Amino acid sequence: MATVVALSSAEMVAATNRELRSPVLDVGGRVIDAAPPWLKEFAITTFGTHDKTALLSGIFSFLVVYAITIGILSMRRRLVGVGGVALFGVLGIAATLTASSSSHHWWSILPTVVGATLGAATIWWLSGLAVEPVAVRAADESAGPTVQAVGPSQPPPGRRAFLKASAGLGVAAVAAGGAGRWLSRRFDVAAERAKILLPRARRPLAAMPKGVALDVPGLTPFVTPNAKFYRIDTALLAPQVPVDTWRLRIKGMVDHPLEFTFDDLLQRDLIESDITLTCVSNEVGGNLAGNARWLGVPLAPLLREAGIRKGADQIVGRSVDGFTAGFPVEVALDGRDAMVAVGMNGEPLPVPHGFPARLIVPGLYGYVSATKWLTELELTRFDRFDAYWARRGWSNHAPIKTLSRIDTPGALARLSAGRHPIAGVAWAQTRGIDRVEVRVDGGAWSAARLADELNTTTWRQWMLPFDFTPGQHTIECRATDRTGAIQTEARSEPMPDGATGWHSLVVLVS
Repeated sequence: MATVVALSSAEMVAATNRELRSPVLDVGGRVIDAAPPWLKEFAITTFGTHDKTALLSGIFSFLVVYAITIGILSMRRRLVGVGGVALFGVLGIAATLTASSSSHHWWSILPTVVGATLGAATIWWLSGLAVEPVAVRAADESAGPTVQAVGPSQPPPGRRAFLKASAGLGVAAVAAGGAGRWLSRRFDVAAERAKILLPRARRPLAAMPKGVALDVPGLTPFVTPNAKFYRIDTALLAPQVPVDTWRLRIKGMVDHPLEFTFDDLLQRDLIESDITLTCVSNEVGGNLAGNARWLGVPLAPLLREAGIRKGADQIVGRSVDGFTAGFPVEVALDGRDAMVAVGMNGEPLPVPHGFPARLIVPGLYGYVSATKWLTELELTRFDRFDAYWARRGWSNHAPIKTLSRIDTPGALARLSAGRHPIAGVAWAQTRGIDRVEVRVDGGAWSAARLADELNTTTWRQWMLPFDFTPGQHTIECRATDRTGAIQTEARSEPMPDGATGWHSLVVLVS
């Protein structure tokens, strides 16, 4: 009960100001920052885009166990209960003050302080109600047989007081937590986003040609709907960033530091580009890749307007929550459609995908380039600054590797004997896919039919019809990019710069 009171009151206080956060989120953020790379990879591999839900579930499970333990100990010594709540309060304060996105104002710790104070008061009060009647009854019993026994149908006065107090606190805590959730909705930017009308690109792209998509059941669509686009980032909750206060600053090793509002960006010449994004944590055959039509401001003109100083070799994108990602300067200037994106598949960026603005850099894994909820671009050097993932052992340079994936039939699919399509997608952003080959049971490689190529920065669908005989069969695929490089068979884990290997799976045919 003390824990419920502490969390709900902290939630309500956090809802009074946009810059305040629940201590659970701050502690969760520090858990993400402190977790070793292998644990992060395990979480993404095991839970995929539900990794944050799993983390929050783990935190609340720990809180339940912690609360029960402290509650039991407080029955023997009330100060232990108060100390247990205070300890968790100290951890919450430390998490808030060390958060990279924290304003570090003294009042940023208010949710934790209020929650811990009320939680400590609750455990002191309730443990007193629970323990003191027991001591009184024991003293009365030692006085002799004249003490009147209280029947089981009528609880002792102390127990009744304890139950009434617990019930009252429970109602108050639920009300406070509900009020906090209700109040926090006013910070939601969904309604503001829905009112935004994005301008057309300087040269709008034509409708997607039919030839880029193959009509094969079970094959991944060429364009990934926004609602199904993968999301991997370090934010437990997507930041709610209002456009009226949002700013994009270009600073660091530049001649003219610049600052733009959201309207400033919309008034510039915008471009559209079809680009496939890939997460570096994507295992061979994984689904952490998606293709969309992006609308945004070209990055190169912004950088040239700021004036890049000699020696700057890294561009660091910084998110409103403090996350950083860095990539080489030359990548933004070599002609690819690197952009500050404001639109995705014909609508403003969805909040989970970076509203109001994010970076899109074709050909690089997202962890070095695709900063969401972007607020700063800093020109610096690789020998002066390590971005978020570089500090955790990942590579600074992360061009996307040539990969292919089998979408249908699925792993361990049960098929009837006869002809079935083997189909999937392949990608080698900025190089393009030239060939995809398939083999069954280690036999000869057969060239798959490729869908038309839209551009070199998107994935390409492929399909091969195959006559299956009864039994168990192993299917493999490999791709060749436009440079002639064949997808390597050698298996490697995602860390430090992306997984490699041929995708293979087994099907059962009867």
